[in-house]
Amino acid sequence: MIEAMTHFSRPLQRLRQAGFTLIELMVVLVIIGVLAALIVPNVLDRADDARATAAKTDVNNLMQALKLYKLDNQRFPSAEQGLQALQTKPTSGSIPANWRPYLDKLPADPWGRPYQYLNPGVKGEVDVLSFGADGQAGGEGKDADIGSWQ
Repeated sequence: MIEAMTHFSRPLQRLRQAGFTLIELMVVLVIIGVLAALIVPNVLDRADDARATAAKTDVNNLMQALKLYKLDNQRFPSAEQGLQALQTKPTSGSIPANWRPYLDKLPADPWGRPYQYLNPGVKGEVDVLSFGADGQAGGEGKDADIGSWQ
């Protein structure tokens, strides 16, 4: 009989030892939390860097399209015509004689706002810029303006 009892108690001991204790689970959760606290800020900074790089690329592409426009039409689009003149033929102001589509679609900046076009420009003959994350002129870091002069 004693032999039968020890035979049944061994599987019960193994079952009790197979699970995790609450303390073990808490330690694992604390370690995951510490790792997340160290890693997440670095990942978020990378997202801001990626948006700034995308804006610089868009600004360069818009400037190239504007240069082609000027090459064909001997002038940049007026401030009134804006960047829209790269996509659809202007119907007001000085209507270009040799117009053709320069862009299929006007991009929005990585923050979802339209790019700004200044003619005459402040930093060059014309300027194309994004106001950055805050959507306002000026700023530093992720809020800094990203323009064709950079």
